[in-house]
Amino acid sequence: MHAVIELDGLSVRFGGRPILKQLQGSLSGRAIGLLGPNGAGKTTLIHTLLGFHPPSEGTARIFGRDIRRDRRAIIGLIGYMPENEAYIAGQSAVRLVRLMAELSGLPSRLALERAHEALFYVGLGEARYRNLDTYSLGMKQLAKLAQAIVHGPKLLFLDEPTNGLDPPHRSRMIRLIQEIRDSGDVNIILSSHLLRDVEECCDEVLILKDGELVQYCNLEEERRANRKFIEVETHEDNSALATEVERLGCEFALLSSRKIKMVLPEGMEIRELYRIAAEREIQIRRLDYKRDSLQDIFLKAMGT
Repeated sequence: MHAVIELDGLSVRFGGRPILKQLQGSLSGRAIGLLGPNGAGKTTLIHTLLGFHPPSEGTARIFGRDIRRDRRAIIGLIGYMPENEAYIAGQSAVRLVRLMAELSGLPSRLALERAHEALFYVGLGEARYRNLDTYSLGMKQLAKLAQAIVHGPKLLFLDEPTNGLDPPHRSRMIRLIQEIRDSGDVNIILSSHLLRDVEECCDEVLILKDGELVQYCNLEEERRANRKFIEVETHEDNSALATEVERLGCEFALLSSRKIKMVLPEGMEIRELYRIAAEREIQIRRLDYKRDSLQDIFLKAMGT
């Protein structure tokens, strides 16, 4: 699989102060999550990849093109949905999206055609001639997504796409991001402070802290390798349960005559334990289930 983004000693300084520090790595996921606390350098990294900030040291490559030397070639390959509102007051949605398509290199007539298509795709077809000033926050976010995809980019940068959205609008935005990801035509960089958004949309995660890359995680591999750790407390002696779970291939340890800790094998679900308990008339008093989540990975990376 070819790398989407390669970071090669990438550093950025503002006023002599280091913001990004010697970032190194190769990312090839269909959807890559960018995580980190406020001030970690997430937005600076996105802006540097977009060409807004020149690197102080090192470089990065997008689809093999160097951000220092090949900026003009990169512009036509990328789409950007900024975190903050970025539209001209008094414009309709279709005028904004058409303008952004033209700035991305499309001829005027094709830009207008694509603007209509993009707005219908995100669900703003009926409101596309309305002034953007009259849009709700959720509609403005959808308009920002439309202008980011209108020219058919190969790499889509999404900066806090669900920020401030109520649950229905958030769900709609997540579904659209997942559809774009699953189309197979576009790679996505998703920057968010919401772990749930990244977990639902991304297969790779990059975690920044104080301008440094502190954790890279392939979520698909983590999910495949994830082991289910279970602690069960029974009402009576647990020897019968231990015999059954051993027969099913579970690793286990007896903590006491009534407590047993086990690791479920691949493909086995918790309901299987309840089935065994029912068949052997074993009363389960308590069951704790723990699976490493993105939150666990993030907190470890933060040193918490």
